[in-house]
Amino acid sequence: MPSPDLRIVHTNDAASVQAGIEEHRAFGSHAARPVAPSQPTSAPAHRKPLGQVLVEMGALSPKNLSMAVALMAREDARFGDILLANGWISKPDLYAALALQYGCEIADLSAQRPDVRLIDQIGAEFCIRNGIVPWKRAGGATIVICARPDLFENLSKDFPASWGKCYLAIAPEEDIHSALVDLRHRTLARRAESRVAAEDSCRTWSQTAVMRFGLSLVLALSAVFVVSSFAGFAVLVGWAVLTLILNSSLKAIAAWQFWRAKHDDNGLDGTLSPLGFLKLPTVSILVPLYKEREIAGRLVKRLERLSYPRELLDICLVVEEDDTLTQQTLARSDLPRWMRQIVVPRGVVKTKPRAMNFALDFCKGSIIGVYDAEDAPAPDQIHKVVRRFSERGPEVACLQGKLDFYNARTNWLSRCFTVEYATWWGLVLPGVERMGFAIPLGGTTLFFRRTALEELGGWDAHNVTEDADLGIRLARRGYRTELIDTVTEEEANCRVWPWIKQRSRWIKGYAMTYGVHMRNPRQLRKELGWWKFMGFQILFLGALSQFLLAPILWTFWAFPLGLPHPLRGVAPHNLLVVLGTVFMAAEVLTITVGVQAVSNPKHRWLRYWVPTLHFYYPLASLAAMKGFFEIMTKPFYWDKTQHGKFDQPAAPDAPSAKINPSVTNPA
Repeated sequence: MPSPDLRIVHTNDAASVQAGIEEHRAFGSHAARPVAPSQPTSAPAHRKPLGQVLVEMGALSPKNLSMAVALMAREDARFGDILLANGWISKPDLYAALALQYGCEIADLSAQRPDVRLIDQIGAEFCIRNGIVPWKRAGGATIVICARPDLFENLSKDFPASWGKCYLAIAPEEDIHSALVDLRHRTLARRAESRVAAEDSCRTWSQTAVMRFGLSLVLALSAVFVVSSFAGFAVLVGWAVLTLILNSSLKAIAAWQFWRAKHDDNGLDGTLSPLGFLKLPTVSILVPLYKEREIAGRLVKRLERLSYPRELLDICLVVEEDDTLTQQTLARSDLPRWMRQIVVPRGVVKTKPRAMNFALDFCKGSIIGVYDAEDAPAPDQIHKVVRRFSERGPEVACLQGKLDFYNARTNWLSRCFTVEYATWWGLVLPGVERMGFAIPLGGTTLFFRRTALEELGGWDAHNVTEDADLGIRLARRGYRTELIDTVTEEEANCRVWPWIKQRSRWIKGYAMTYGVHMRNPRQLRKELGWWKFMGFQILFLGALSQFLLAPILWTFWAFPLGLPHPLRGVAPHNLLVVLGTVFMAAEVLTITVGVQAVSNPKHRWLRYWVPTLHFYYPLASLAAMKGFFEIMTKPFYWDKTQHGKFDQPAAPDAPSAKINPSVTNPA
């Protein structure tokens, strides 16, 4: 695309600008010190540094200037962000200095809205990512507002030739974003719902087709039962036992793999990057919130404990447009400069992945993280993430932290949930990683290389377990996920019906993820390879089968209790002995692995509760029935988990953020 003639609107150059431009120059001023019309303008090669301009204005002390320059030497942060994050200057002073430095004026987007036709010519997404907005045509030229004038010349190469001469004005980035969302919210909302390619998404999911498939399966099983009740029951028992053996074997091998390698380098393999990060990168964290009156204020306190440099943190609190409850709660909170609220416009669906897709373009960081509303991450967590990415090559696109609960002692359900989490995150999943299977991601404490995440189209907005789906899509594209030794504590859902609702959403999403990726099994096998393909079958189909068919296995309690059973008097005695041995071995394995998972000092008190998991897991079967019913009736419905019911006060604020060289070292 040919580049338009680029010029800068100089405050002392009005006479040379065409009359049409002068007529429409409705610039306002956000600055504490307005730019004087007579301010001389230097050529770019002789333009004063921004720090010098601020010092000469009296807005920045020489001491703080020196500290900011020192930070820039090791941090990939904007100079202005360093100054603002540390409270060394005010935002009006920053933009007044930029206007002086570039000899332009500060545009007031509230006084005159941008021309939507110009926005559509270059795309609202491009504008959001680069902090620009074409404002208006004037006398054959175009006035373009930019939040970072230092990038204006390079960005202008992508401007349409029809814009002609382009003149620079500046405005705060949040004003530019707000104007773009106001004018193009529908376009942006549609994009958030369809970022992932149709063939990789469940948005084309046909409820009619699913209902037909389910009905066909039921009719087929019914026909088998009509012909022979023994044959029908034997088919169900056979499949249930097979998946039980596969799942138990996976658990045993994964545990063995993990404990065999527990003394290795973090138990993980990886290729060292030859360069790593030359400077500490900016990290953006997405925190989707919805109707979080109880948790929002405490969340802010917990995130303030993160010890990563504030100028490199970009916390995005993502809120739905109609969620006035959370918006009002955040409005009452004193958000620090490095936290901001992103309001997601209404759309066809209302899901967490859709909200994150919308917010992705607004992020500043090269690393994108995800937290849930109730999360309490370890203070040094971002340091560890940055260091691990620096040590790994670009093929490692995702890091998954571990999860734990801070309310494990609330009741029996929270204790069992904690044992389950300790087993999955602390033992089984690391073993699965060692085995080389694709890792189904958790919904929080996730960190991505932004380039890889955008290459995949972000999250599937219609999948209610977007995390597990994304983990498989990463593997299909040749990327790797690694677990990292850092823990985020969250609130255990410890009321029976809310627990069932949450688990039903997870199971429904697992089923939809399996259905999407198995649309073309041959292609899936080709992209994953045979080993990961088989692991995918065990992790997804095996788990789903166990949840649904567990009641079939429960019926075998009829034998020791002397109750009637369809196989009594029909199945050979030796077969019943084998089945009983399998069931007993699976139960012993579950208890053994559970006790091992809670053997650390923090969880050791839970080992006496591990045998009660026998009464805990049946709840998942109830959840599975609910989830599969919803697949046929409302597949994209997000059954939200309410947080804050069994929360605990946030820990005291951490001391001021400092770089810990022992944790984070630029390579």
